Amino acid sequence: MQTALPSLDVLKTFVVVAQRLNFTHAAQALHLTQGAVSRQILGLEQQLGYPLFSRRARGLVLTAQGASLLAPVQQALGQLDEALARASAQPGTLRIKCPTCAMRWVLPRIIRLQNERPEMHIELTASVSHDVDFSTEHFDAAVVFGEPQRKRLVVQHLFDEILTPVCTPTYLPVLNRPPQPDDLAQKTLLHPTRDRRDWLLWLKAAGHEALPSAKAQHFDTLDLATSAALQGFGIAIGDLCLLEEDIQANRIVTPFPLSVASGAAYYLVYPERAVIPAALSELVDWLGEEAQASRARLEKYRPVA
Repeated sequence: MQTALPSLDVLKTFVVVAQRLNFTHAAQALHLTQGAVSRQILGLEQQLGYPLFSRRARGLVLTAQGASLLAPVQQALGQLDEALARASAQPGTLRIKCPTCAMRWVLPRIIRLQNERPEMHIELTASVSHDVDFSTEHFDAAVVFGEPQRKRLVVQHLFDEILTPVCTPTYLPVLNRPPQPDDLAQKTLLHPTRDRRDWLLWLKAAGHEALPSAKAQHFDTLDLATSAALQGFGIAIGDLCLLEEDIQANRIVTPFPLSVASGAAYYLVYPERAVIPAALSELVDWLGEEAQASRARLEKYRPVA
């Protein structure tokens, strides 16, 4: 006999408790009482016929059965949320995924396209993920960072990642000579990754093997590091194409003439299909033309090592 499925509310409670391993913290996140959360988990365990958590003095620990259940439940709930969002979206809406680091370039261009074509409906979703899986994520297209590895994708190169230090116009002192990496001593270096690879790549191209300053802050994304630089908290490694409009508006400057290609790039991808919707085809052409223009402007004013 088939076991009755638990309710969605109870499964969501299970996921929240499993993420926090604490009834009190889970109750706060769910806006429920601790007793209500505990009763839901106990009822779920009774329905399934096995314990999901081991109760310990310092909190909860997932049992082997609870741990094996967590990932499939999370995936199923995520797919359900995506399906509901897709079903409720306005008919004809293009759903585009974009990493947060590329939003500074993508968002203004999407808005300009919608202003020119108000009948087009584009829903842009930012994500810390640099990739996309169209089999589980319900997007029509995505901007991705790094060479796409999945099969049966149409891939369009947008632009390469070109790195150089960036900061506010007043962050570094005015000198009567071109600035040198040694001028960064005692300055705060803003890193978009823990391994500091972007700064080290640029410094190596500049003839320096070590970081010029011990002062540092680390961020999870390039966008966060750049935002900190825009607020005057330090000097970051930035991508020239992504920061083009900020540079033109003098919100941020590139004090060193040296730029380096990281070897990575941004791409627009979408699933292969027999017929491409007209709106998607127009979006692809628009972003392709915008990327070509960005590359051309970059080649005019910045040599790349």
